[in-house]
Amino acid sequence: MDKGQKFSIWYFFVAMIVVWLFAEYIYKPYAESRGEVPYSDFLADLETKTIENVDITENRITYTIKDGKSPDKRPIVGGVIFSNKKAKTPDNVKSVVRLTDPFLIERLASADIKFGGIAQRDTIIDLFMSIMLPLLPLLIIWYLIFRNMGGAGAGGIGGIFSFGRSRAKELQGEITGVHFSDIGGAGEAEVELREIIDFLKDPKRFDKFGAKLPRGVLLVGPPGTGKTLLAKATAGEAGVPFFFITGSSFVEMFVGVGAARVRDLFDQAKKKAPCIIFVDEIDAIGQSRLHSFNSNSEQENTLNQLLAEMDGFEDNNGVVIMGATNRPEILDQALMRPGRFDRQIQVVLPTEEGREEILKIHTKKVPLAPEIDLRAIAKVTPGFSGADLANIANEAALLAARRKADKVTTNDFDLAIERVVAGLQRKTPLTPEVRKKVAYHETGHALVACYLPGSDPVHKVSIIPTTKGALGYTMQMPTEDQYLVAESELKTRMAVMLGGRAAELLVFNEASTGASNDLERATETARRMVIEFGMSSALGPVRYAAPAMMYLSGATQIREDTGDATAETIDGEIKRLVTEAQDHALNILKEHEKVLHEVAETLQAKEVINNEEIQAFVNKEKETTI
Repeated sequence: MDKGQKFSIWYFFVAMIVVWLFAEYIYKPYAESRGEVPYSDFLADLETKTIENVDITENRITYTIKDGKSPDKRPIVGGVIFSNKKAKTPDNVKSVVRLTDPFLIERLASADIKFGGIAQRDTIIDLFMSIMLPLLPLLIIWYLIFRNMGGAGAGGIGGIFSFGRSRAKELQGEITGVHFSDIGGAGEAEVELREIIDFLKDPKRFDKFGAKLPRGVLLVGPPGTGKTLLAKATAGEAGVPFFFITGSSFVEMFVGVGAARVRDLFDQAKKKAPCIIFVDEIDAIGQSRLHSFNSNSEQENTLNQLLAEMDGFEDNNGVVIMGATNRPEILDQALMRPGRFDRQIQVVLPTEEGREEILKIHTKKVPLAPEIDLRAIAKVTPGFSGADLANIANEAALLAARRKADKVTTNDFDLAIERVVAGLQRKTPLTPEVRKKVAYHETGHALVACYLPGSDPVHKVSIIPTTKGALGYTMQMPTEDQYLVAESELKTRMAVMLGGRAAELLVFNEASTGASNDLERATETARRMVIEFGMSSALGPVRYAAPAMMYLSGATQIREDTGDATAETIDGEIKRLVTEAQDHALNILKEHEKVLHEVAETLQAKEVINNEEIQAFVNKEKETTI
């Protein structure tokens, strides 16, 4: 037998069903139909007294013709020819389907014929199928449930008891296929991870100094920064087995399954030490227990087992556990202490140099036009993660392929950046009235950004609807990476956000629903200024924001111990900041209302304008004023 094929009890069930169906519906009807005659012939034989004996069952009558007394001329019925041959031949045995005949016994007795009944006997197959057929639907449902849970596989029914086994995928060192040379913009994270690699490659060098291998390494950073890729590269560089699993794979509907899978995972890893266990999205099982309402929850049992395995009575020499999360604030403190996750490595968004490295990696196989400057693209994409940059490179290549070009141009990258930021452009045209309102709204954003010092420069303004729900957009591109933002810069950003609403109030004397997202972002910025950054003169340098793990939504929450009077003051300060930002934007647009109308009319005609075109109107106004 092929080693890849395993016996399954389902094969036995299928074979039994096939045998039963064959016996019940093919062989049995065939056997019973041999020598079958009409009931009228049976009555005729009774009258002529040519029948020797009769056997009666529930559905059929079988009788034997006397020697030499069978009629010479009998009709051919069912392919059987009646003759006067001796009883040794099967032709002397006839059968007939039993009909409802109340005088049958009387006729047999009057004809002086031996007759009797045959008890119906159930075969082993009949008994087995009478039990199994009602249970078969339940067995199928049972099998499907455990297969969906990952318990039952090709191994048969025994596999349903294996759902306590770990689902980790093991990759052997170089098989990961990823090295640090394949990753760009890692920066300090790569430096820290190389120390772990040295531990795994040459532990004796550290043993003579009494240094111990770090138990755990936690990779922390925003989504798309390459945490999983860094873990793969660490295993690839060290050349050791790499066990990969997600945090959600531990927890199932059955109590105790998560803890069993943790034990099994570490048992496998100890046998392959030195090795790396990587748990992606570890916050799925590592959430803090301080705010748990159910102390016996499955998630908590799984976490307790993980804590014991990482630093319990038994040593895990040579086993390094790596975790990745973008929500470190919700992890349990017992998981974060030294001895468990000894190292926390921040995997931050790439710098300008890092973005250029990432773009070079993702455009290795992309034919680029000579005029493309990857440094310039990296310069206008601050805040983009490695995944975003990979998506931009891919989108640019797709755009070039669609227009059947030989090279990817700068314009392809510009459109790719717009698609990532604003979404795909829709072809549904706007009505003239809506088009006019959208043009003034977007022009308001752009002009406030142009006239306010310290604002990010405007890259492009469009009134073409996008798939992300925007009827238009104003794209600003920072000139450099920002790590600190001053209070004046936050107020400038709020004024730019509300520039569109201010333009609607100025031109149409009313606001529209198009500013709802602007209001949401401006209000959230003001809220954080008041309760998180201490930028309120009425409240002073006090933080009123609750810990991030207590947020019920994306908005910053106020501490539960905040009094009613303080909460009212906070609301008043938020309202004041938002109102001041809108008034500031409105005053700027009133001062430059002529430029507002000129740019809005041009935008309605062209649908898309860039920074150079907007600056031309601004410079023209300055020359006229002088």
